[in-house]
Amino acid sequence: MSAWRVFLTGASSGIGEALARRYAAAGATLGLAARRPDRLAALAAELPGAHACYQLDVVDAEALQAAAADFIARWGCPDVVIANAGISVGTLAEEAGDLPAFHRVFDTNVLGMVQTFQPFIAAMKARGSGRLVGIASVAGIRGLPGAGAYSASKAAGIACLEALRVELRGSGVKVLTIAPGYVATPMTAANPYPMPFLLSADEAARRFVRAIERGISYSVIPWQMAVVAKLLRLLPNPIFDALFARAARKPRGLKM
Repeated sequence: MSAWRVFLTGASSGIGEALARRYAAAGATLGLAARRPDRLAALAAELPGAHACYQLDVVDAEALQAAAADFIARWGCPDVVIANAGISVGTLAEEAGDLPAFHRVFDTNVLGMVQTFQPFIAAMKARGSGRLVGIASVAGIRGLPGAGAYSASKAAGIACLEALRVELRGSGVKVLTIAPGYVATPMTAANPYPMPFLLSADEAARRFVRAIERGISYSVIPWQMAVVAKLLRLLPNPIFDALFARAARKPRGLKM
């Protein structure tokens, strides 16, 4: 991993920041992409080694293409591309005022992932190696009330990653899906409900890196959440509906 070249979105906080710190400490060269230039610059200044910073929003395909071209020109095709950028906000389909949030969540969590990978795929295929890593969520395994946009976006992301994995079979390029449970980040700080098996961002990043190194095609982290998610998936609809109808919900209207 010391010689790896890693391009990472959502790098300025939470899981992305923790991944950046872990990879930099191991000697990797990083391309750090995020929306907030001040946070990005502060992080890069603290990391050992030389890295490139790209202030961008993953909904901007042209900005991602420019960043990818710059990274490849500097250091060559990356070994790992991690589509980590994501947003979560409480939503209700009955509220017209929540429609922009639905669009924003899908644009970031689904299209943003595709737009992160696209500029690197041809170079990875030409070289015959590489890892494309999508950060999904156990929330994509079953729709959670009050989080329709987020759950649906993560379900779409999981399906998209699966399709891409099969499309690239035999090319040498691996497509890896990581579905975290609860991780202590600014995005989960406002959750008004218990978060079982909560991981720190650093511990989550450690486990993510291990899964990426091993090339595991689909990982639920921590493993306990895989059991929970499987059980929820197997619950008949009447039981699932009764259990979650009164569950606490993520607040609507949070800053994304």
